[in-house]
Amino acid sequence: MNLKYENQKRKQGYTHVIGCDEVGRGCLAGPVVAGAVMFPVQFLNRKSLISNLKSVKDSKLLTADKREKLSKVIKQNALWSIGVVSQEVIDEINIHNATLLAMKKAVEKMCSANSHELAHDGNFFVTVDGKFVIPGLKMEQEAVVGGDNKILSIAAASIIAKVYRDELMIKLHKQYPIYNFAQHKGYGTLLHRTMILQNGLSPIHRKSFCKNLTSI
Repeated sequence: MNLKYENQKRKQGYTHVIGCDEVGRGCLAGPVVAGAVMFPVQFLNRKSLISNLKSVKDSKLLTADKREKLSKVIKQNALWSIGVVSQEVIDEINIHNATLLAMKKAVEKMCSANSHELAHDGNFFVTVDGKFVIPGLKMEQEAVVGGDNKILSIAAASIIAKVYRDELMIKLHKQYPIYNFAQHKGYGTLLHRTMILQNGLSPIHRKSFCKNLTSI
C-alpha cells in the first residue's frame, strides 16, 4: 500500500488529506471507535514510515502484535486522533449514526489538537471507509467502499482505532471478568453469547444489540 490516493488529492489542490475508519461496529458490548490519520508532506521522508508502508493494511488482516507495532509507527509519523461513542449513545441513536459520530469526533479532534501544524487557510479533504460520508463535517469528503484495503491513511486509521479499542476492552475485562472481554473484545462469539445468557447484561453491553439474544 502507498500514498497514491493522497498524492492525487494533493495534486488536485488539497493540502490536508485525512483518512478515517471505525472499529467495533458489530460488537455486542463496548463503544464504537473511529480513527483519523493524516500523513503531512513533511513527514513522508521519515525512514521509519517509509519502511513500514507496505505492511499497513486493513487492521482485520493483521495480527494483534503487528497492529500494535504499526500503531506506534503511525502515531510517530502522522497526525492522528481517536473518536469514541459509548454503548449508551449507540442504543440511543443506532449504530449507523453512532459510527458516523465517532468519525466526526475523530476528525475534528485531530484538527483541533494539531491546529498549530495545520495551515488555517488549508484545503482539507476527508476520505472515509464505507458508503457514507460524515454528516455535519465542514470539509470535502469521499466515501470509498473497501477503502481500508485501498487507501493508506484509511488503513492507518483502522489500525490505531483497533489497537485503542482492544486495549479499552482489556481494561473493561478487569471490571467485568465473567464475560471475558479480553478474549473476544465484545464481539458476538459463542463464548460471549453464552456468558450473556448465563449472567445477563453488564453495564457496557449494547441493549439494542442484545435484546433478541435468547439462545446461542
